Amino acid sequence: MRYQITHTTEYTYHQSVSLCHNIARLQMRDTPGQLCSASNVAIIPHPDVTNQYEDFFGNKVLYFAIQREHQHLAVTVQSVIEKRNRPSQLMNIYDNVSWEDSKKMTRLPGDDNFEARQYISFTEITRPDADILEYTLESFTPGRSIFDACNDLTRRIFHDFKFDPGFTTVSTPLCVVMKERKGVCQDFAHLAIACIRSVGLAARYISGYLETAPPPGKVKLVGVDASHAWFAVFVPQSGWIEFDPTNNILPANQHITLAWGRDYTDVAPLQGVILSSGPHQLKVSVDVKRLH
Repeated sequence: MRYQITHTTEYTYHQSVSLCHNIARLQMRDTPGQLCSASNVAIIPHPDVTNQYEDFFGNKVLYFAIQREHQHLAVTVQSVIEKRNRPSQLMNIYDNVSWEDSKKMTRLPGDDNFEARQYISFTEITRPDADILEYTLESFTPGRSIFDACNDLTRRIFHDFKFDPGFTTVSTPLCVVMKERKGVCQDFAHLAIACIRSVGLAARYISGYLETAPPPGKVKLVGVDASHAWFAVFVPQSGWIEFDPTNNILPANQHITLAWGRDYTDVAPLQGVILSSGPHQLKVSVDVKRLH
């Protein structure tokens, strides 16, 4: 499958901005199941300084600065993605390795699982409390396979929590999400990661896009898609296995990976510092188009 993804972020400032520094993680990364064949970045006004690099997690990062007065900033990234089946991963997801054995193997000294071990520690966003640990242990019962445990956790989050776009923000703590049992894909991914790390396993946050279909008989509108988030758990000798608790599915060709890290703060699509005294308005438009 081939997709064209267009992601536009627009800021309108009430007061002129004389200087801004920005970091954008909006260019697709290549994975074993995904190849980015084309990517174009358009920034208005044109930046005075740009620099491209990869961050610690291998995500593509664009730094840019605008050093003159402006009241509007627009960043549009258009990418063409080819999704491939991942037979090696799909063949191994039903391994009978228990989550306890997986935990032991991941922590063994050496270089084999070194990259995965950086995803074991809690972050401020994914720090579990007693309620989260109790919720986790309902799925992570003694001797259960790591795949079955994570799949069950994904299913339970899907059924136990309500998708409510207006309830949380990026700063809403997990204890509130846990208590109120509602949130968005970002919250559900963070909750699952907190659960998995609470029992000593490695889990990472994945940001990207999900192809959506219009209602029956309707034409899909341009720009109505949105960013998406899910998680992956590390299984020694099998690699990373992805789960989507928002939709209770195993991500495949319709999930398009943008970046990954320990939590959302590692993969925020656009971050910046501006020199201005006024508020601003933000508008984000995303379009995922299948190419035939």
